[in-house]
Amino acid sequence: MHDKLRQLRSREISIRSGSVEFVKVNTDAWKWRDIYRWLLGLNWPQFAGFVGAVYVSLNLLFAVLYSIDPNSVAGRTSTSWFLDCFFFSVQTLATVGYGHMYPQTLYGHLVSTVEIMTGIFLIAVMTGLIFVRFSRPVARVVFSRSMVIGPLNGKPTLMVRVGNENHHSMVEAKFRIMFSRDQELIEGGDFRYFYDLGLHFDQITVFPAALTLRHEIDEDSPLHGATIESLEAGRALFFVSVVGIDPVIAAEVQTQKDYTWRDVQFGHRFVEIYQEHKGEARRLTVDYGRLHDTEPVKS
Repeated sequence: MHDKLRQLRSREISIRSGSVEFVKVNTDAWKWRDIYRWLLGLNWPQFAGFVGAVYVSLNLLFAVLYSIDPNSVAGRTSTSWFLDCFFFSVQTLATVGYGHMYPQTLYGHLVSTVEIMTGIFLIAVMTGLIFVRFSRPVARVVFSRSMVIGPLNGKPTLMVRVGNENHHSMVEAKFRIMFSRDQELIEGGDFRYFYDLGLHFDQITVFPAALTLRHEIDEDSPLHGATIESLEAGRALFFVSVVGIDPVIAAEVQTQKDYTWRDVQFGHRFVEIYQEHKGEARRLTVDYGRLHDTEPVKS
């Protein structure tokens, strides 16, 4: 018994955060309430496949129960008794009423009663899940594929570009960049350190299109003196997050992206994506097709 409990606790649980996968072992046992979060975490094709599998499985189960008693359902319409039971189960589970077939024995009435209650419960749960999935706010924010480190106004600066893909402005947007790396300890070995990188601005009242987040690398910056080799040695990671309010649904939205040391380009900058219309100083074109493009900095 003790060995079984130990085996259950040592079950591996995989969690992916961006490009990094964490495998948890020796955690508490899985709980039934966790299925709610699991279902909400599925994408739409996976969710539709799950609902379809549950629906077909339940109908097959009740078709088997009906077929145990050949007299439980009256009004047979096909040459296959099991097929009749299956489609009778489909009608009963959906509580749509009966056509030619109907329960005629006590056993048939009991099974159909259980199935109707199951159908009501299933419809209520699926309706709630679908509503939550549709109503859940999503931040349509795109991040540049890479980060760049290059001179800006004569000073080395870490930069990453973010763009709002919604057809309306995000308001009260807040931005954050966190830097993580391994550092050696005087006692031996290394330890993972996390740093908040100070930005030229970390919040903005209105976020309508695209902008570049900037961290100046001075003597106090944890990136001072960093090279691609030092970032690789420290297994550097960068986490960029955006939190704001979607004014259409009046709800807070958030999203994030992580970058590894491989995603950092030294000596580059982002190309210009804003273009002012001639004679229209208050109208700007933003080319999202070039949001990821960079160019070497001229020395």
